[in-house]
Amino acid sequence: MPSKEKVAPQTSATKSFLSGGFGGVATVFVGHPFDLAKVRIQTTPDGTYKGTLDVFKQTMKVDGFSGLYRGMATPLLGVTPVFAISFWAFDVGKKIVYAATPSRTSKDLNVPELAFAGFFSALPTALVTSPSERIKVVLQTQSSGATKQYDGPVAVARVLYQEGGLPSIFRGTGATLLRDGPGYAAYFGAYELIKRAFIPHGGTAADLNPLTIMFAGGMAGVAMWSIAIPPDVLKSRLQSAPAGTYKGTADVLRILLKNEGPQALFKGLGPAMLRAFPANAAGFLGVEYSLRAMNKLW
Repeated sequence: MPSKEKVAPQTSATKSFLSGGFGGVATVFVGHPFDLAKVRIQTTPDGTYKGTLDVFKQTMKVDGFSGLYRGMATPLLGVTPVFAISFWAFDVGKKIVYAATPSRTSKDLNVPELAFAGFFSALPTALVTSPSERIKVVLQTQSSGATKQYDGPVAVARVLYQEGGLPSIFRGTGATLLRDGPGYAAYFGAYELIKRAFIPHGGTAADLNPLTIMFAGGMAGVAMWSIAIPPDVLKSRLQSAPAGTYKGTADVLRILLKNEGPQALFKGLGPAMLRAFPANAAGFLGVEYSLRAMNKLW
């Protein structure tokens, strides 16, 4: 008689939510300077910056080291619940797969099932991601020094609401879903598959060491941003532009291709990929070890 496969127990929704929040905090602290560079390269005319290091150099020259973390309050307040919601929703997505396949013999999801659960996680997450990134992008692309228009995320939110109400704050939600649906499918799918490949025979994910978790998390970030940059460029352009500049995501794409060519869809790829590995390595380490700590407590 074949031996039963040892499978880790299902994670509760509360633990998935909280561990995702811890992962979000770690991701923001490690990745924000690279995100700032990505947004600035995506939204400024060609030749403004020579690359990621030049963004860092010019930013620190005007605003000091703290300038690299301009706009961090918004993602710290936004990304933390975004990660929390995304990990909770990924768990819900997996449970939907289990409910739809009651006769399955293994709890290990295959590639299409992982992709579905990852894509599903983007749906509720976008409701937080879109306004958070709208505010963050406006802060990151404003002028430096004496001409700075906004003092912080609250000031941005107030002005955006005065200009166009909630639709202004939620501008770019469609582009966010266009980026995060496929992106999260690749993100969670890559992480689970890489992690699974390193689990010792007869063991569980709890047997993995920190370096293995960081490697799997870092590669998950690389997998996501390998396909997410084009819709992210469209989202950044749409969210940073003055009201009335574009009619929507498709209009951004049309104007960008006409004026700058298809290569412009990959602006910001360098800093995004530089950020992808360390930020998500830290994020998944935060997720896994906070989850282990919670499992010991209750």
